[in-house]
Amino acid sequence: MAPEPIIQVKDLVKHFPIKSGVIISRQVGAVRAVDGVSFDVNAGETLGIVGESGCGKSTTARLITRLLEPTSGSILYEGQDIAGMSRKQLKPLRRDMQMIFQDPYSSLNPRKTVGSIIAEPFVVHGIEPDDGQRKKRVQELMDQVGLNPEHYNRLPHEFSGGQRQRIGVARAIALKPKVVVADEPVSALDVSIQAQILNLLRELQHDLGLTIIFIAHDLSVVRHMCDRIAVMYLGKIVELAGADELYAHPRHPYTGALLSAVPVPDPVLAAAKKRQILGGDVPSPANPPSACRFHTRCPKVVLGTCDVDPPALEVKEGGNVAACHFPLTDSEIALQVPTAAA
Repeated sequence: MAPEPIIQVKDLVKHFPIKSGVIISRQVGAVRAVDGVSFDVNAGETLGIVGESGCGKSTTARLITRLLEPTSGSILYEGQDIAGMSRKQLKPLRRDMQMIFQDPYSSLNPRKTVGSIIAEPFVVHGIEPDDGQRKKRVQELMDQVGLNPEHYNRLPHEFSGGQRQRIGVARAIALKPKVVVADEPVSALDVSIQAQILNLLRELQHDLGLTIIFIAHDLSVVRHMCDRIAVMYLGKIVELAGADELYAHPRHPYTGALLSAVPVPDPVLAAAKKRQILGGDVPSPANPPSACRFHTRCPKVVLGTCDVDPPALEVKEGGNVAACHFPLTDSEIALQVPTAAA
């Protein structure tokens, strides 16, 4: 039996209005940050979302956790559509869905102690009302994420970047959520510290049965963490596949270009690798290209098709789901991603 999806995102759209005028403002356009995104997340898995800066990854994360209001579309959590819920209706569900933010320096209140930061979810939801029990629970959480419980009364500036991110992780798991959305949780950290935080997240997922949506732009990090990976470009998902299959046999030209830029430690494979350099700049999400949004930079573009007929997300050879009229062939993949051939 197929695993039951805990989250189902269908045709999710978020447009930010562009307004003109000072006294009388009127909308003159819209930034299409997320423009028709659909995917499922199975209970207990880690789904990665990758892409260039500005492709809509973080906006998607904030929509799923309802930190942003969607323009349209649905977000089903355990069968309930939370896209149109009020704040009062959302409050009990927020215990089940928590978020780890990208910047461990700005996501913590500098005027509050670490103990009060981690305890805040308990206060908001009326859990552990007794001060002594709440402090004990917070210190247990600190120990669980690798922090010294004796540092309960310290302020955030007294911790390093990695320790601050551990504080963010402790706050996110305080209410024992079912889903954690991690929005580039290691991008602001040193490489050695990144590995520690990633290993911590995997341990917590195993111990607590978490479902994780992991947002990142570092492809090596995503491969280490995720069961499946969705690749976004200009507000749309262009490919979705299992992590191993995506890295070995990317079918969308954009995915192939991203993977061709990943350094290869083997000098023989590195010499055989043909790097696919994309031409031009990323188009503006306020005025995206017609049909396939990647066609202005795609090395396999066929004018008259790619710029006229929007490609649908379809199952391609190997089982990858990709939105491309002319997906990569095995010979093209072998040139761009020689590790697949190895």
